[in-house]
Amino acid sequence: MEIVIASKKHIKYAGIICETISKSAEERGTGIAKRTPEYITTKIENGNAVIALDGEIFAGFCYIEIFSNKNYVAHSGLIVHPNYRKLGLAKKIKTKVFQYSKQKYPKAKIFGITTGLAVMKINYELGYKPVTFSELTDDPEFWKGCQTCKNYDVLQRTEQKMCLCTGMLHDPNKKEEVKNHNYDSKTWKRLKNIKQSLFLKNKSKK
Repeated sequence: MEIVIASKKHIKYAGIICETISKSAEERGTGIAKRTPEYITTKIENGNAVIALDGEIFAGFCYIEIFSNKNYVAHSGLIVHPNYRKLGLAKKIKTKVFQYSKQKYPKAKIFGITTGLAVMKINYELGYKPVTFSELTDDPEFWKGCQTCKNYDVLQRTEQKMCLCTGMLHDPNKKEEVKNHNYDSKTWKRLKNIKQSLFLKNKSKK
């Protein structure tokens, strides 16, 4: 398995990347913003993507988005092909793109929003902290990307203050604290269930 910074020779995988992201959203029934092959191609051409390949076979992908004059960086589109899941590949891809981002944008705050418990765990282990949406970028281009998510109406109803996703942030300007506790998946799962119960219940009343 090879995990590398994507280059122009990898543009041919843009279609299967988008297809895999779309199918994953349907299967999981969760909110995942969809992307077009053209959008993925732009990220690859700009050197802002990481791809995992098993020989010539697509295995996984993640790309970088830059906001607020390079003060914020987000990792989006993290996906692993079904044939390569449950092998720890997602964490390897995420670690690669995280290290690459710190090297390429050393002063940027790295953040993400997700409903996926597995991604939350990976982020936590990399040093991300859960934060409110107000601590994330206010760049409209980032939030515009949420429009293709099935839960976008929740974001609108809360005036962009919260959603089913959880915001997580790594701030290079803050000294990392020594962790004295483990990631508690049960706590995060309860939080996710509470959000779903609150927001989706309110939606059904309308």
